[in-house]
This record gives sequence, C-alpha cells and structure tokens, in this order.
Amino acid sequence: MTDDKVYRWIGSSPVRPDGIDKVTGHAAFGADRLLPGMLHGLILRSPHAHARILSIDTSAADRIPGVLAIVTGTDFPDVTAAMEETGESQIDVRDLARNVMARDKALYHGHAVAAVAATTTTIAEEALRAIKVEYEPLPAVLDIESAMAEDAPLLHEELRTKGLAEMPARGSNVAAVVTYTRGDPEAGFAASDVVIEREFSTPTVHQGYIEPHAVVAECRPDDQATVWCCTQGPFVVRTLTSKVLGWDVSSIKVIPSEIGGGFGGKTTIYLEPVAILLARKSGRPVKMVMSREEVFRATGPTSASRVRIKLGASRAGKILAAEAELKYEAGAFKGSPITPGCMCVLVAYDIDNFRITGYDVLVNKPKVAAYRAPGAPMAAFAMESMVDEMAHRLGLDPIRFRLDNAVREGSKAAYGPKFPPIGLVSCLEQAALHPHYQAPLGPNQGRGVAVGFWFNVGMQSTATLNVQEDGTATVVTASPDIGGSRASMALMAAETLGIAYERINAVVGDTEMAGYCDVTGGSRTTFATGMAVIQAARDVVDQMRRRAAKIWGIDPDQVTWRDGQAIPPAEHATEQSLPPLDFAALAKSAAKTGGSFVGRASLTAQGAGAGFGVHLCDVQVDPETGKVDVVRYTAIQDTGKAIHRAYVEGQMQGGAAQGIGWALNEAYVYDAHGIMENPAFLDYRMPVALDLPLIDTVIVEVPNPAHPYGVRGVGETPIVPPLAAVANAVFDAVGVRYCDLPLNPPRVLSGLLPAAG
Repeated sequence: MTDDKVYRWIGSSPVRPDGIDKVTGHAAFGADRLLPGMLHGLILRSPHAHARILSIDTSAADRIPGVLAIVTGTDFPDVTAAMEETGESQIDVRDLARNVMARDKALYHGHAVAAVAATTTTIAEEALRAIKVEYEPLPAVLDIESAMAEDAPLLHEELRTKGLAEMPARGSNVAAVVTYTRGDPEAGFAASDVVIEREFSTPTVHQGYIEPHAVVAECRPDDQATVWCCTQGPFVVRTLTSKVLGWDVSSIKVIPSEIGGGFGGKTTIYLEPVAILLARKSGRPVKMVMSREEVFRATGPTSASRVRIKLGASRAGKILAAEAELKYEAGAFKGSPITPGCMCVLVAYDIDNFRITGYDVLVNKPKVAAYRAPGAPMAAFAMESMVDEMAHRLGLDPIRFRLDNAVREGSKAAYGPKFPPIGLVSCLEQAALHPHYQAPLGPNQGRGVAVGFWFNVGMQSTATLNVQEDGTATVVTASPDIGGSRASMALMAAETLGIAYERINAVVGDTEMAGYCDVTGGSRTTFATGMAVIQAARDVVDQMRRRAAKIWGIDPDQVTWRDGQAIPPAEHATEQSLPPLDFAALAKSAAKTGGSFVGRASLTAQGAGAGFGVHLCDVQVDPETGKVDVVRYTAIQDTGKAIHRAYVEGQMQGGAAQGIGWALNEAYVYDAHGIMENPAFLDYRMPVALDLPLIDTVIVEVPNPAHPYGVRGVGETPIVPPLAAVANAVFDAVGVRYCDLPLNPPRVLSGLLPAAG
C-alpha cells in the first residue's frame, strides 16, 4: 500500500522558515536572554555519589558582597508523590522535586544541594566555595547487578517494588517489574530445532545536545513568574515547575527559546524552579546556564542496560519461542524506559510463544531522561543480534529470515493491539533489493542488517490559524521546533488552504499566547500538532465558504473549496456570472463581510502510526588495532508520508549517526566512587563528520490511515537499528559475536586476540 495522491506542497523540501535567523546568528537560544539588573545563578553540587546531608551552612556565603539570594532544599515545599505526564513518560513529582534540589541525601555525584544568585559569576563561584556542607558518605551502587543484590545499599529505604504479586515487606532498588506473556514459551522452545541464549549490555550514554540547559527567571512581587528557557515543551515546564514549587499553574508563564537540540533530554526540568526561587528572594531576574560538565554530571542520560534473550526456531526458519529479560538503570530515582523497552524488544516479529520481563533498577547516577525512542535501541541491539545469529545458525539470508517472521497488517503486537497498515515488509523488501545489499565487500569488511521500531504517540495539541488582510496566514502552536516542525506545519496549512507555502508564517508560542501542546517528543509533533493545524485550516476554509455563500446569497453547502478558492455551483457561475473568490480576496474583504478569519483546533490525537525501519551497515575492522570504521550505511524507513522530504532524510541520517556513536564509542566512564571521568566532549567520544560515511536514505511511504496526510512519526525509529546493525556487521567481518557496547578498539581487539592465538 503506497500513497498515490498528488499534492502541491506535501512531500516537497522548501527553504526552512527559521533558516536565515539561525545561519545569521539572529535566533535567540536559551542563554541569549538578557534583562536589566539580571543576576547570575550557580548550583553547588554533591562531591559524593551517595551521602547523607547532615547540615548546610550558608552564613559565610550570605555575607559576601554581591550575593543576593541563596536557596537549599529547605526553601522548597515538601510535595507528595504524584505521577505526572511529561510527554513520552510519567514522572513522580516528589522524585522530581528531590532531583531538582537534594533534601536529606545526595544520590549521585553532581546532585544539586544549594544555589546562589549574585551580581557576577565570579562572586557566585566564591559564594559556592563558602557554603559548608557536612556529609556522611554512604556506599554507592553503580551497576545493575550490584543494585539488585540482596545486601545492596538502598537509595530509598521506603521504596517497594511494584508489579509483583504481593507488595514486598522490605525496601529494594528495583522500583518495578514489567511483564508481557503470550502462549507457552516452554513448549515453543521444546519444539525448536535451534535454541540460542545470550546476554547483552549497553552503557550509560547522553543525548549530546550541543546547547546546554539555560533559563532566565523573573518573579514579580505578586509571585507571578516569567521563565525563558530552552525546552521541548513550555507547558510541561510550567506544569512540573508549578508542582515542584507548590504554585498555581496560572502564576507561571513559560516562553520557549530556540533550542539547540534535545532528543528527549529537554522534556523535564532542572534549573527552572531554582531560578524562580532565586529571583523571588532577590527581587531581580536570575539567569542560570549549565556548563558542559554539569550537563553530563547532572542531567538525564539514558539507561545502561543488561538484556538477556533466549530464542528458539525451527530448521525451516520460523521463530517458535522467545524469552527476554531486560534490566535498565533508572538512575537515582525510579522511571527508566523499561516499559517501552519491553514493548519494543520482540515487536518486529510474529511470535506465538514468549515471555518478557523488565526491571526498573535504581543506581547512584543521574536520573535518566528520554533519549530518542527511549528504551528501544538497547532492546533492539539484543534482539536483532540474536535474530542475526539465528539466521547464520540456520544458514538463511538475514533479510529473508526477517521477512519470514515479520509482523504485518493484522499481526498482534507483542504489547497487545493488532497492527494497522505498517511498512516493515516493504522496508525489508527495499533493503533486499538495494544496491548496498548486493555490493561486494573488501578485506576485513562485514555487512550487518537490523530492524528498528517505535510506536510513536499522539497526545494533546492545539493550533490557531490567523488570516491577515493581505492573504497571508500565521499558524501558532506551542510545539518547539527541533526537527523542522515550523516548515511541516506551514506545508500542511498551505496544502489544506490551497495557498502558497511562502504565504504561511509558523510561530512557536508561549504558554499565554498559544493553546496547550504536549512536548515535542515521542515523534508526535508532525502527526498530532500537524493534525491540529490541518483542522484549524479546515476551520478557516469552512468560514470562507460560508462567507462566500453570504456574498453570493446561496447556501454554504453549495460552495466548494478547490485550489485556494471558493467555487460557486456551476449553474450559478453560468446564470449569474459569479466568479470564484480566492483566499486573498476573501481575506481582504473580511472586515466588510463579518470580521477576521481565525481557525482553531484542539485535540488529543489518536492513531499514531507505528514506525519501522531497516538499516544496512558495512564496516571495516583493523585486525591490528580493533578500530571499526563504518564505510557504508543505508537507512530505510516507513514514514507514512514525508511532509518535508529533506527534513525526513535529516531525521533518518541524524538518528543513524547517533546510533553509530552509541555502538562504537559513547559511554559514561565512572571511577569506583561513582564520579564520571569523561564529562566533556573531548573525552565523551561522539561521532563527527569525519567519522561517518554519507548516509543513504530510502523513504518508504505506507500511509497512516489515522492522519489526513498519512503521517506517522519519523524522528525516533532511526536510532533504534544502528546498535545492532553495526554489531552484526562487525560479526560478519571478524566472526566474533560482541555482546557488550561500545565496540571501541580495546573491546574489539580483546575479542580478536583469542582468535589470533
């Protein structure tokens, strides 16, 4: 099933509306806001990974000239536990408050324990040094197995594991257990001709956004606060900040800046409540900007993981049974992406018998945050490595084996519902036919293939479309533009209205000027906010049809809209010589015919289309050093309908690049005391252009029937396959199955040395 409709604007790649501002330096990012009398805020962070806070003495810092405000945990209200939606996930507000500012314990190295605001950063730094904190160091748990041990030190003594048949009597570092089952796994394994089992691990990795977190807060005497910040969702910032402070939502206005990357990491809060309290205490605006080191030490990376997979198949190549055990680090507070990990681990394959068990495990590291398809890349690394190994064991082509077991329209997903139209089979077929898959390999080279999946989400979105008297239109939403949403909103509005793309201005509004929108995350923005924009544009079209009918003196149902024009019925056009009225003419006459045209829509979007992708990767391995170079890469993905093709290709390439970095180099390195040893881009090795080949893209379009233009989310699926695609290519090159990431030279070489000996 493909989309054969012909569109005027949908599927094109026009110039991005924010491009000029960004290339000329006029775009204002989080740290660019300056206000009169502004103070500079800094945070004092724990030097211990786990320690009881016995006392905090700020008296010496208070006496330093130029220090106008200091806050600690005692300045925050004691909020109760309550789950709050943050876009892609839920978060416990009590945990969030204690992550923003430590109370009785510091739970990771870098945990905030106090903050100051001063007239200069130099004075603020002096004040931090003057604050005396007395700690009682406690044993830290830094990995999954240590945290799950019977005698492990507990991060939260009151925490009880959820998801068990009975509530445990004693505390644990396992916050939750998640299970999915179908059929009879034991019988499936017994019927299998080949059964394999392995355990895989991935390290803690960071989203690596270029722009650090930044906020400016201003608080009036009546406790009305305005916050400027770089965020993926101003309404989420408003909601979470109000909960942490115990304020009414209406007392906080959030204005999103341009954003220099987020990838899920800016869907929560760190500085905003602190800045507001400092501004309130000082009576002056306060600006806070994290250093790169603070970003690494104190904001949410994604989980380290351990995933065990057992797979059984027949000699004919049918997967008969699977068992998956996933353990994800949550950091210092519960809430790893264990549920989506469990939902995604087996989802690409039609398996009658399986058991999936997931564990949300607390460790003394920063609380994790979303990272582009949170939880799915780690699960896919394990499963796709096992699928690759099974295909080799059975002597089957890796793509053919996947095709024979792939889910299709009507297949029941591992997490429950039946799939509507999906493009996995189409993507696999495109991969098999692609010149990349047929190309010969050179010495020490190998080829890997892997499948990726993300279910995508809908959630709430609102859009307003204001028509100007000159026939232009402004689309207002509160979805921050990370991956080109201004352009996609303008394209969908132009297509629906029937006017030129250049006549549409897309604006990202704040929490007062725009209606509620959930975060730009979950691959939801073009789907859900786009749906709201389409409905708002249809509202304008309906208004214009009614206005034209009024002008002509006919029934509105007799008026059609085509190519940006109100068209009278053929008999009226002939008998009364009624010419069509175009968009610009109706806009120009609005004041005389009933007032301006304003389209509105607010919705909770349903039917977010599942996204599948297939990646091909060629690597070259240096047998003397273990260095792995990616020499060719192709990303194939079902996008439903590519609204802005260049942006879609960019999302596919960007996700592949991040996944390649995750596979080969990226990892938090901790010492025995829980202190991160590589908190800078110099030592935290992300890929740059010189590390990557040109990434080819193939856009497959199986329209999502739930969206007017067939859109399904694009942004997250591309990061899911690369971990396994790279690892499978390395196996193909050297004949060694690596189960632990990253595949850096020392690890690869260590696997080659026994073979050489």
